[in-house]
Amino acid sequence: MSTKKKANLLWCAFVVCLIATVVMWFVVDAQEIEYEEVEVRVLSAETKHHIGTRQVSYEVMVEYNGETYKLENAYNTYQYPQGAMVKAYLANNGRLFANIAGVSTSTPLAKIYFVCLFGSFGLLFVAAIYSGKVKQEKMAR
Repeated sequence: MSTKKKANLLWCAFVVCLIATVVMWFVVDAQEIEYEEVEVRVLSAETKHHIGTRQVSYEVMVEYNGETYKLENAYNTYQYPQGAMVKAYLANNGRLFANIAGVSTSTPLAKIYFVCLFGSFGLLFVAAIYSGKVKQEKMAR
């Protein structure tokens, strides 16, 4: 297959993926997420610095109904002093989140949206590279 055909196919795939991304954004935005707002007790809150990078993650462990959970989607540790009672969101899948955004982005539809979104960026990048190769081939002739 020629480079020009590959570039054209990649641009078509990009457009399809971009349209799917936009459609999925509306679907995810309109979805009814089911969760329960609950009070949990903070067992521990730890900031982890990853060696060699500037990345920081927050590990907050909480207790709810006698069970220990990792509180997902926590953006800091200062809101979670040990022993404090804090608000959390219990999703249908049994996971506890620090905010509603965490619940909504953990749904299967949201995961499909993110696959389409990152796929669009990837296809845009690869299609641009192949278009550059086509242009180089034309100039070499």
